[in-house]
Amino acid sequence: MADTILVTGGTGYIGGELIDQALAAGKTVHTTVRNLAKSEPRLRARWPAAGKRLKVFWAELESDDGWEDACEGCDGVAHVASPFPLTVPDHADELVIPARDGALRALENAYEAGAKRFVLTSSAAAIAYGHPPGKSLFTEADWTVLENPDVQPYHRSKTVAEKACRDWVSAHAPDMEFCSINPVVVVGPVASDDLSTSVALVQRLLTGKIPALPDVGVGIVDVRDVARAHLLALDAPAQTVKGGRFAVSDRFMWMSEIAEVIRERTPAYAGKVPSRRLPSFMVRLLAPFMADLKQVKTELGRHRDVSGRHATDVLGLEYIPAAEAIEATVRSLVDRGIVKF
Repeated sequence: MADTILVTGGTGYIGGELIDQALAAGKTVHTTVRNLAKSEPRLRARWPAAGKRLKVFWAELESDDGWEDACEGCDGVAHVASPFPLTVPDHADELVIPARDGALRALENAYEAGAKRFVLTSSAAAIAYGHPPGKSLFTEADWTVLENPDVQPYHRSKTVAEKACRDWVSAHAPDMEFCSINPVVVVGPVASDDLSTSVALVQRLLTGKIPALPDVGVGIVDVRDVARAHLLALDAPAQTVKGGRFAVSDRFMWMSEIAEVIRERTPAYAGKVPSRRLPSFMVRLLAPFMADLKQVKTELGRHRDVSGRHATDVLGLEYIPAAEAIEATVRSLVDRGIVKF
């Protein structure tokens, strides 16, 4: 069991929830942030009773500075921090290089500091993309096909980073207890108005910024379950997790189903949620001129169901139903005044 852990990216959506659960479990938590002066007071305000059990360090994915101090004294590391942009970068390397190098930087420093357990926050993006159109069910045995030029930069970055870490452990630290957590689209309660890309999708449905529903879908998992999966992986017996890969997903949902859940469970907030469909031919027609639709184009009609069963069978993770996660997202956005009515 890891009693002192490092959670990278402490101001992030998953990182913050993981810190919350780790502190509640009695752990001492180190965390990294990119702006110490701005972020430490924010984190202290969120966990005012944590005291010395929460230690905040400056470190960036693209710099060696700060990582040695952040890792010192930690039994385990959860490397959550990774670039996840709201828009598509001009070149894939803008995401791939910092994601890969940052993950390796955290991994190497964790090993040098004597951490026995390293849990990488990877993604279903490293599992389910670039495959032939007929494939719709995916497990941890699958890898995103990097040779496919249609693979988007974010999916490419998560795949490259996870493979690089696994290769490094195999070559340099074969005794290290390394595993990855590979979530699908993460929603659920929010702690601030610094929204993840996934939660921003729900926000845009609520505010009418998505005026019509394209024929696309995503896997859904609650952020509380993603954090719980990390904690279980940090504390499980070595033989259970070493070299493991754990996709976390409750279920796949089409955009139309997500919109219907919002209308059924939170009707008071669903006035701008679209019900009409966006024809696929319109997406293809407009994609060359609209960056958002360019991403959507490759997903039209694609059913990508990433099974979360392995995490249940091995780690004992039980999922919050996707509909509950979506409802919690909506109510949290409204309660915090992020979406106003």
